[in-house]
Amino acid sequence: MDNRNCDAAPKNLRVCVSGGHRDGKDSVYVEECYKLGAKIAKMGFRLDYGFSNSGVMGAVARGVLDNWLERKDKFYSNVAPIVGVTTKEYYELYEKDEFLQQISEVVLEDTLENRKIRLLEADIVVFAPGGVGTLDELAYDCVAMQDGFLKTKPFIIYNVDGFFYHILEFLKALAATGFANPVPFIVVDNSEDLDTAFRLLKLKYKECSNSKEAYAQARQLAYELPFFIKKKKNEGIYVEDIISYIDDVNENGSDEQIASLKNEIEQAYLEKEIERMYDRLAKTGRDTAVVSDKLTKLKKRKQGSV
Repeated sequence: MDNRNCDAAPKNLRVCVSGGHRDGKDSVYVEECYKLGAKIAKMGFRLDYGFSNSGVMGAVARGVLDNWLERKDKFYSNVAPIVGVTTKEYYELYEKDEFLQQISEVVLEDTLENRKIRLLEADIVVFAPGGVGTLDELAYDCVAMQDGFLKTKPFIIYNVDGFFYHILEFLKALAATGFANPVPFIVVDNSEDLDTAFRLLKLKYKECSNSKEAYAQARQLAYELPFFIKKKKNEGIYVEDIISYIDDVNENGSDEQIASLKNEIEQAYLEKEIERMYDRLAKTGRDTAVVSDKLTKLKKRKQGSV
């Protein structure tokens, strides 16, 4: 990753999480998003979120609150672990909630638009499973970044159980057909991969001076992430060890060793993409079965109405 012309990362990176205010039909969404909150706390990051006590977003906040105290002295001696950002109207609906009273720092904005802008001041944005509100924020953030109103920053897609595969394919199609700029999404499929992505960001995230540098940084991280995930499967191997290994090879290795490392990184990236493609094909097959069933029912209904 090229970090030239970038400033050092702040101590408490701020993570904005956007996700659903409902649980979803599968318990895996809430379970994995609780782990997301726990990892935010364990990394010493701060959560910026829309002040919710329910669904996926409530699970994220609970994950942070349940895990930050043991790291208070190290990471949170002078800051709160969570910043709730909402409007006065929404705050009045929830202000007496026992859980939300544990969130000591709440920012009240006058409009939902300003609430979005305030949330996007975070260093990292994570999109978790959710409904139309999450889709709205995803589209808003992409437009704001594309048009230069939002600083380019890492966007993590928390692709729990392949939740975002339709959307990711659609966004790729938008870029491929020239209707949108490509967005350097960092896609993670589970909490363990998320842990690796967070550790990489903590160690290598930089505040870049322009969007071109920031885009290159996020894209490089997304490209290298599968290599780190693959290496970390070996017990006792840490992200710091892998970074040191890469730096050592690039600085001191022979041409052959450097070429071999590049090939390893490329192979790990391709393996992950192929794995995701097979997963998407499996889901597409289920979609086809659903469409076929609906088509059969519609034909029977049509025959019955003749």
